[in-house]
Amino acid sequence: MATRERARSGNSKRGSSNGGVFGFGGQGGVLAAAAVAGAAVGLAANFGRKALVQGMSAAAGDWADALAAEHRLVLAHFDALEATEDTQTWKRAHCLTKIKNALGKHALEEENVIYPALRDKGEIAAADTLNSEHGYVKTYLYELENMPKEGSAFLAKAREFRAMLEAHIREEEDEIFPALKARLSEEENGKLSWAMNREGMKLA
Repeated sequence: MATRERARSGNSKRGSSNGGVFGFGGQGGVLAAAAVAGAAVGLAANFGRKALVQGMSAAAGDWADALAAEHRLVLAHFDALEATEDTQTWKRAHCLTKIKNALGKHALEEENVIYPALRDKGEIAAADTLNSEHGYVKTYLYELENMPKEGSAFLAKAREFRAMLEAHIREEEDEIFPALKARLSEEENGKLSWAMNREGMKLA
């Protein structure tokens, strides 16, 4: 009789340790819970990273100031690229990736928010010109990604690309963006800044 009681007691203990409250088995339940927690932490970290990256642009001020800050960041990446030696092919590829990522986010903001706002105010030719220049940006990035990273030809192409970008930046910062900003009310400029930051979060 005592033997049967001990056996039932042992089986009961084994069942409770294997099943757990939610029916997960022992270590499997712990692993499942850890996986769920890990996924939640990963999502939170990714959102935090996006908020930090985009927050750096947003902290610069309104939409025009934020875009100017992003221009400076891209040119800083070019400075790092142009400082490389011919043998530093990995570093050149890394700098090019940074330029591509920064320009991708920047272009999304401009093409989806700022250029449509220009068109809405009747500046259709300016919006179309700036948008078409983004096509050349993508072409330069494609060419640089697909050419050998060693040697002087790569840096020559990168400098040609930078000169094109700097002309594009001057046109935006010195003429087109200030004129658009002046035509918008304070409320409209605020909405444009909010919409631009929302777009930037997609690729931050």
